[in-house]
Amino acid sequence: MTTLEQTGEKVLANVERVIVGKHHEVRLALVALLCRGHLLIEDVPGTGKTVLAKAIARSLGCSFRRIQFTPDLLPSDVTGLSIYNQKTQEFEFRPGPIMSQVVLADEINRATPKTQSSLLEAMEERQATVDGTTYTMPDPFLVIATQNPIEYEGTFALPEAQLDRFMLRIRLGYPQPLEEIVILDEQKRSHPLEELDVVCSVDELRGMQNAIRDIYVDPSVAEYIVRLVGSTRTHPDVYLGASPRGSIALYRAGQALAGLLGRDYVIPDDIKALAEPALAHRLIIKTSSSIHDVLSGSVVRELLDTIAIDGIRPTGGPNAPRSIKPTKQGAASA
Repeated sequence: MTTLEQTGEKVLANVERVIVGKHHEVRLALVALLCRGHLLIEDVPGTGKTVLAKAIARSLGCSFRRIQFTPDLLPSDVTGLSIYNQKTQEFEFRPGPIMSQVVLADEINRATPKTQSSLLEAMEERQATVDGTTYTMPDPFLVIATQNPIEYEGTFALPEAQLDRFMLRIRLGYPQPLEEIVILDEQKRSHPLEELDVVCSVDELRGMQNAIRDIYVDPSVAEYIVRLVGSTRTHPDVYLGASPRGSIALYRAGQALAGLLGRDYVIPDDIKALAEPALAHRLIIKTSSSIHDVLSGSVVRELLDTIAIDGIRPTGGPNAPRSIKPTKQGAASA
């Protein structure tokens, strides 16, 4: 077991003491963190979105701040503002909650577009400009945003430019009956979140983030990513397909997932597992197609079934696969 895989498993096991039965979703959240990306959790209230963000922050020993988005929230409430100090007769900057390593933007679609846009610079360039002065975000920096897809009254849909800033979008969903019984038993006397320990230091996390950049990606896998993303732009049901930022997100996420699974190379199955979380929220479905209940996730799954995977030449490291051949459904077998 590699150091990256071993540390990742420790973090996963620690978070799953609180988030029961959502192994794949928790792993995807860790993938976004390792890629220095941001995560959008879209689900109904009470499914554990906020708890997931808190559990990740506590497991890593990162600073954590929560922003409750409301219609009257101002951009300065997010980024911070300069206040005049009468003693020094100078303006002093008071940093906002965005200046934290893990930031939970709770119910992000309840804020006005003006406030939502205050996150764009911080998420993409990892800096915030207030009164003409630029302040750097801490490292690591992860924004976990949540939104309720059911209730639309009093909400403002995220613009495409901001959705594109999120590396992955996941849904937790309801637990299975046996899992829900476990949740009830664990919270009989206290919340398990209060008992979580730090299992990975911030320095170890930075090392993991640097390590995934060295994971080998075969040119055939990169070509498969490009063909998959390119197909979203020409699909008859799609008005606007994924941008090159989507290709980069899928590429980086594939490296992180491979590393968490103990490999130093990426296989097409990694890309297939990440395609919907990385691409679906970047697509805009045509109005004529959305009337017929065509969803962006179903478009991505359709493309995964139809786009063939070319063979991979063994030009990677010592642990690279000998060959990967496409199957009839487009799945890969090593």
